[in-house]
Amino acid sequence: MMANPILLQKKYSRVIECFAKQQGISLDEALGFFYHSEVYKLVCDGVSDMHCMSDVYLADELEQEYAEKADSNLEPSNNSDSESIVVDGVSR
Repeated sequence: MMANPILLQKKYSRVIECFAKQQGISLDEALGFFYHSEVYKLVCDGVSDMHCMSDVYLADELEQEYAEKADSNLEPSNNSDSESIVVDGVSR
């Protein structure tokens, strides 16, 4: 089921604001993350009537995705001589 595009835009703004507050990040950062997230794709595509879920539920889903992406960006280096980590493809 597809939702009215105007109503979806309003929902997006509420979800983004809730997510930004939960994570303590700027609205710009939350906006950028949201529009590149799997949650956004699912809501846009009308999968499982995600647009019918509460704003807080969707913000929680974003929070999980945000944590997973943060964890995947912090992977251990294969260099056994040091304690460096790889962040966004750069060894530190």
